[in-house]
Amino acid sequence: MITTDIPPNQTIYIKNLNEKVKKEELKRSLYALFSQYGRIVDIVALKTAKLRGQAWVVFSEVTAASNAVRQMQNFPFYDKPMRIQYAKGKSDCVAKAEGTYDKKKKLEEKVEKKKNVEEDHQTTNANGPRADTNGGPSAGSRQGKAGVQEAVTEPNNILFIQNLPYETNSMMLELLFKQYPGFREVRMVEAKPGIAFVEFDDDSQSSVAMQDLQGFKITAQNPMAITYAKK
Repeated sequence: MITTDIPPNQTIYIKNLNEKVKKEELKRSLYALFSQYGRIVDIVALKTAKLRGQAWVVFSEVTAASNAVRQMQNFPFYDKPMRIQYAKGKSDCVAKAEGTYDKKKKLEEKVEKKKNVEEDHQTTNANGPRADTNGGPSAGSRQGKAGVQEAVTEPNNILFIQNLPYETNSMMLELLFKQYPGFREVRMVEAKPGIAFVEFDDDSQSSVAMQDLQGFKITAQNPMAITYAKK
């Protein structure tokens, strides 16, 4: 449920994120998901003990943040439903743009945060080493061997996806398509960035996904073009 006592602002706070996802992978995936709502000026995700499983996404407009909070609430992201609300504080980049950034105050806050992190680190070491939870599927394990094909209109269980941003990976597409019944796998084409194949159990299931995600914008410039693949 969305917290209502925090006024709408450009920054959204996301929690209940999968802690096993590496920081850079997490930031790329968050950008891919949220850039459809408006221009993103910053994404903050830290791996300190207190901040794991959390992230902040800063939009240039409040309306973009509001749409993201409303439409992405409880979206299954790396097997966990996202909990989203407006951030309590204004982000540094927004404050600088508005001329309200207090450098001295921010420096004091940074020193205090560093002190808290060091204390937490000492406590963690005293209780024993923490297991490494940053592991994730390797890029190689996510690559498929499908060849480039021409798309056709005859319904079947495999979808052909075009107009993807070059930075798109299979994990990003899985997050979008696995919410539909019958999802099997995503296959990327190493030699051809910008396209992918998504397989379902049957053509009725692939048709539902195609209808719902047709034109979905992974970035503002890249609405997905989905057709049935040639078999």
